[in-house]
Amino acid sequence: MRHFIALFACSLVMLHASANEPPAHAAKPEADAARKLAADIAKPASAKPAADKADKAAPAADKAAADKAAALAIARAADKSVADKAAAEKEPKGEKAVDKPGKTSASTADKAASAISATSEEDAEVDLSVRIAERLAEMRAKQAARMAAAAKAKKAAEAKRKKEAAAAAAVAVAAAAPKISNHWDYEGEFGPENWGKINPAWSQCGAGKRQSPIDIRDGMKVSLDEIDFNYRYSDYTEVDNGKTVQVNLARGNFMTIGNQSYELVQFHFHRPSEEKINGKGTEMVIHLEHRGPGGKLAIVAVLLERGKANDAIQTVWNNIPLEKNQQVASSEPLDPLELLPERREYYTYMGSQTTPPCTENVLWLVMKQPMTASPAQMALFSRLYPLNARPVQESEGRMVKESN
Repeated sequence: MRHFIALFACSLVMLHASANEPPAHAAKPEADAARKLAADIAKPASAKPAADKADKAAPAADKAAADKAAALAIARAADKSVADKAAAEKEPKGEKAVDKPGKTSASTADKAASAISATSEEDAEVDLSVRIAERLAEMRAKQAARMAAAAKAKKAAEAKRKKEAAAAAAVAVAAAAPKISNHWDYEGEFGPENWGKINPAWSQCGAGKRQSPIDIRDGMKVSLDEIDFNYRYSDYTEVDNGKTVQVNLARGNFMTIGNQSYELVQFHFHRPSEEKINGKGTEMVIHLEHRGPGGKLAIVAVLLERGKANDAIQTVWNNIPLEKNQQVASSEPLDPLELLPERREYYTYMGSQTTPPCTENVLWLVMKQPMTASPAQMALFSRLYPLNARPVQESEGRMVKESN
């Protein structure tokens, strides 16, 4: 743009010089004005910071070269104009006619210089606008980068929070989930109400429909097969297993009902009695566990009341191990018949084991006549196990028969 204005100013000067042909003394100011205009064009548009000059050194150099070329062209044109005007002085002309063209040329040069100066200011403003735009773009880029970094950090924090929440939820679920264990007890967290939750293999303890013990009521009086107990003196081992005192008998003791025989495997004690008759229990009970063909269980329950001492029970108490889960062999044989009442009438129903895994399809035979044990014998067991009885379970409409 500056080049175009310079050429335009040069053309105006030459046009006025050739049209009016002023004298030599009038042409000198015109030449000086042209040289001044060329010098002004050759100068930088405005003072700029060193940083901007360094950033635009190459374009500024090209622009300065172009301005110098334009100024040289104007100066040559001005010199030619001066020479032409000097030659023209030989021709007679009026003073008034000479002065007018010189003034017009000077005025035109001033206008051209003003136009170039305005253009230089416009260029400076444009350059400033460009630098401002560049700075704004840089600031916007930095702001966008900061926003992106903040969004990324927020996203990472949210992901971390969700991960921690998921981990906490997993811990809570694990804590709330039933604990798989082989440990059970008669009270607290591992008590009867939780047996079905402690181990999946014990699910029948909570979900079974034929669970024992029950409160025996409204039994159907019928003519039941007599129980033939073919017991004899036997050697045994004894163990305090942490739940009760258990006596494991040697082979050879049988019980027969009808045409089915069951072998006595072991007997153990509960306090109080697990079974109830019409809502009433006793202080203790003995469970004599038998195995039949295919491992089918048949359990005889003998209720114990306070009274005369029982010799078989005393033999057992005499051989209780000093340590739990320690097996002790008997020093003398034991007669299981001493644990049975004289009268053999009984109640019978289908139920389950009364300890985990609470296996069902167990034949229960509850003797109607209780046996006795001395207060001292009962007190001794109560010191070991004051409570080791499962609460009664729902009968679920089961049939109960009793001897008439």
